[in-house]
Amino acid sequence: MTGENRVVNAVDGRHRVDRWLWCARFHRSRSLAAAAVSGGKVHVNGERAKPARDIAVGDRLDITLGSDTCTVIIVSLPSRRGPATEARACYEETTDSVLRRAVARERRQLERRSDTAPPGRPDKRGRRAIRQLQGRG
Repeated sequence: MTGENRVVNAVDGRHRVDRWLWCARFHRSRSLAAAAVSGGKVHVNGERAKPARDIAVGDRLDITLGSDTCTVIIVSLPSRRGPATEARACYEETTDSVLRRAVARERRQLERRSDTAPPGRPDKRGRRAIRQLQGRG
């Protein structure tokens, strides 16, 4: 892709979805962004997309990152991958998405708090019981 094509795409008001995800700092590299899109982790306006799909201002992206899913509306198309403050200005997360992620975060924190570590290493009898539960003994 030449520099002229990139300028034309920026002026035209369209970007590839993998490039936008990389510029907006959802992924560390463009190849990781393309792999996420190819793997079905990104939907554009409710439809599964391919990495080369063009997106425009106003499109809705459903992005799955790990166990979280966030829904964002594209506000601008960046011309470069800049600092995080510039990247954050490229999209607006929906209130439903913010609430859903907050509930999931709370649930994970409660699960972590409820897990208690064993008081120490298991003794010989405890190890045998663990092996039997795992089907190895």
